[in-house]
Amino acid sequence: MSDINKVVLAYSGGLDTSVILKWLQDTYQCEVVTFTADIGQGEEVSPARAKAKKMGVKEIFIDDLREEFVRDFVFPMFRANAIYEGEYLLGTSIARPLIAKRQIEIAKKTGADAVSHGATGKGNDQVRFELGYYALQPNIRVIAPWREWDLTSRETLLKYAEKHGIPVEMKKKTGSPYSMDANLLHISYEGRMLEDPSREPEESMWRWTVSPEKAPNRAEYIDLEYRKGDIVGINGKKMTPAKVLEKLNQLGGKHGIGRLDLVENRYVGMKSRGCYETPGGTIMMRAHRAIESITLDREVAHLKDDLMPRYASLIYNGYWWSPERRMLQTMIDASQGNVNGYVRIKLYKGNVIVVGRDSDGDSLFDPRIATFEDDAGAYNQMDAAGFIKLNALRMRIAANLKKKK
Repeated sequence: MSDINKVVLAYSGGLDTSVILKWLQDTYQCEVVTFTADIGQGEEVSPARAKAKKMGVKEIFIDDLREEFVRDFVFPMFRANAIYEGEYLLGTSIARPLIAKRQIEIAKKTGADAVSHGATGKGNDQVRFELGYYALQPNIRVIAPWREWDLTSRETLLKYAEKHGIPVEMKKKTGSPYSMDANLLHISYEGRMLEDPSREPEESMWRWTVSPEKAPNRAEYIDLEYRKGDIVGINGKKMTPAKVLEKLNQLGGKHGIGRLDLVENRYVGMKSRGCYETPGGTIMMRAHRAIESITLDREVAHLKDDLMPRYASLIYNGYWWSPERRMLQTMIDASQGNVNGYVRIKLYKGNVIVVGRDSDGDSLFDPRIATFEDDAGAYNQMDAAGFIKLNALRMRIAANLKKKK
């Protein structure tokens, strides 16, 4: 294993990656470069620097990637209205390609010949990270400790940390019982009691949202401004992508919006139960479909809906950097040129209710044609007779044949 000279580790400073750092140093006898990404997980990332220094790390990267995350990953995904298996808004999935990209950039900058991550051999993240690595640096060496070592549980990790003097907070079992992952788009919960899909999650588990029962008794209205399919302002105030999502998370969480309890099909083959909080993303999804409803051609909208499950699966399975995802993204982005205007949303006790939408100059909604009142000849209703008869032709032929038989 001495052929590895330097490895870039995706490092959070938590139990798993703290143990991995020491394990890499001992097992591979190599220099470790740590990389900690701030993608809006809501936790202080600077302590990771002190922990890494204590473990003898000389090159430490702590990067604020929040704007890049929302601008270049979350927003493009929401232009596609991507939902996996009809419910999941892909909060964890969409963060992995950004982390992989930055790891590879750091590996090139520091001359590292390997990268490492803390994903287990049972989950999707190992696939997402490594497909990203190989797409961006095809000959990079990948070290996945969970597929190599004999540390198979939280208890064995804690024993290893204690034996080697690794500083880890919450060493006792009084720590969080859930495996959690957070970024600006969502927070996820897995493990412990959630491994029984028949049990309702504890109310104390949720961190970002109040329960709908405890949400305000008065609805709150918000106005979202769209340009080329992306939200650029809230209630008349221009905002950057990350600030948009931060504000929507705050508003959605206040009104009990965005909770999800899901049993999903992992790419590696197993079913997994997870709970998610995606308050801002839930608002974004509903509002984006509302602005598209008046600005997209019918067949363009339907084609997007046909392709969306495939696009969502590509992201869920880790193929963000694949040529097929890039091709789909080009088509999706081309459809968003006229997706401009305003959407008015009402937030109330877990519900996101669209109450208005408007687009200056780009709306395909023509009130003269759609009206139930006198349309002054804008639409000739007699034209519908031939339209219907021609569309019924194949069914009439089949019915006549059946009648003869």
